[in-house]
Amino acid sequence: MHPVELPGSRRGTILKMVTTLTVDCGGGGLKAAVVDDTDTLCCEPVRVPTPYPLPPARLVETLLGIAAGLPAADRVTVGLPGMIRHGVVVATPHFVNEAGPHTPVDPELFALWKGYDARAELERAFGRPVLVLNDAEVHGAALVEGHGLELVLTLGTGLGSALFDDGRLAPHLELSHAPYSKGRTYDDQISELERRRLGDRRWSRRVLRIVDGLRPVFRWDRLYLGGGNTERLVVPMPDDVRLVANQAGVRGGSRAWTLIGV
Repeated sequence: MHPVELPGSRRGTILKMVTTLTVDCGGGGLKAAVVDDTDTLCCEPVRVPTPYPLPPARLVETLLGIAAGLPAADRVTVGLPGMIRHGVVVATPHFVNEAGPHTPVDPELFALWKGYDARAELERAFGRPVLVLNDAEVHGAALVEGHGLELVLTLGTGLGSALFDDGRLAPHLELSHAPYSKGRTYDDQISELERRRLGDRRWSRRVLRIVDGLRPVFRWDRLYLGGGNTERLVVPMPDDVRLVANQAGVRGGSRAWTLIGV
């Protein structure tokens, strides 16, 4: 537990759980909950559809609205899709599209999101410390054991990824955008849109082929498969692959602060 001075306490500083509002921002929905230092949920997670079109100011307004209906928290962790460096958006999918995933990119939205300092803006809006990471990195924070090389892949609207080395978060790579075959990316191959086209069984076999193909690239000690579509997998995965619940996306909000050294 972290020492925090409680208001009105005559004894001064005593031990209190630090609580973290965690928001998992996906292409289809925004999921949020408050967790304590032990990654225990302090409330039932809530989910609202991701609103579109979605300029940064509208996302901030939406997150404030979600927070108003949840218990008060000492700090905030936000997981955003795409490439996030030091809380700044380098590139993000979905939010730059006219009406969300698989719709045309809006040049004005693209310009608004590129270089957007999400951490600074959210800290101003919430008036408390904020951590902004890639959404798969927050997901992974709830999962990794801190030993060896641990890769996290999330299966949802698209493919998310995060890499941890002995419990420390490695620089983010947008694996989803890497070419896979015939001009198609990993994202194209196992996205939610592709799952609907193929059906669960064919899609699951494709996920397995991709896992087997990535093994010699990463040589992980453990691979975690998470995200909302993990429950759609209907073929057995190898022993070094662990399937995890999608709730990790909000449970990792507290531990993420430790894993990145804040």
